[in-house]
Amino acid sequence: MSEPTCAETPSVPSPTLFSLAGKTALVTGGTRGIGAACALALAQAGADICLIQRDDTSNTATRDTIRSKYTDRTCEIVVADLSNPSATREAFDKALQVMGGEIHILVNCAGIQRRAPAVDFSEQDWSDVIQTNLTSCWTLCQAAGRHMVAKRRGKIINFASLLTFQGGITVPAYAAAKGGLGQLTKALSNEWAKHSVQVNAIAPGYISTDMNERLLADPVRLRQISERIPAGRWGRPEDFAGPVVFLASDASLYVNGEILVVDGGWMGR
Repeated sequence: MSEPTCAETPSVPSPTLFSLAGKTALVTGGTRGIGAACALALAQAGADICLIQRDDTSNTATRDTIRSKYTDRTCEIVVADLSNPSATREAFDKALQVMGGEIHILVNCAGIQRRAPAVDFSEQDWSDVIQTNLTSCWTLCQAAGRHMVAKRRGKIINFASLLTFQGGITVPAYAAAKGGLGQLTKALSNEWAKHSVQVNAIAPGYISTDMNERLLADPVRLRQISERIPAGRWGRPEDFAGPVVFLASDASLYVNGEILVVDGGWMGR
């Protein structure tokens, strides 16, 4: 076999591969932490943003920041409580209407946590976590899939967890939801990749956010966890700017059904 000519060899990836100019992204969980960092990163890369929030009065910081920093971007809020199945079912169509009938990217980052020993874990806590962390994602993915498959283009990014792979301690519902979300990501990718819709997930490691405040406040667990992280620190929300832009952009057109672990090396330890 002859050697490829220079014209046939792959070129160095251009920065335009990561541009989201002209794209619209729908983001859940964007009021704080990882979700806010992702919304800001997507806007910086050129996307217009629609945030799904429980309300549009008590926390508009992400929207206001995007509007002030990126004056040529649109950023809107759609009010929907993802713990409410009927509200969740209406959310995607509301976002489509607000954003002019186009959604190119869906980022499912909203999530809640409940902690208790398994023998004491309440049915209500189980239902709340499964609805918010898994069922709402399925509902939004299905709606996005109907929209994107018909147009033969789109990106869906679910936020999984280390507990997609591990069982955790005193968080049975969270582990079940995140395990299910990993499998949902793969199942949807198997169906939609042929329609040029890439479905992938990001699995954060231990990140300094409100969701982990109990762990951060426990000196024993904090030490145990910190000592195992090869990077030598807990993650920060801004560590997800690059991964989310990569999976939302043309740089990842042949990435399908992947769970990208962003954990400072925890899973490789």
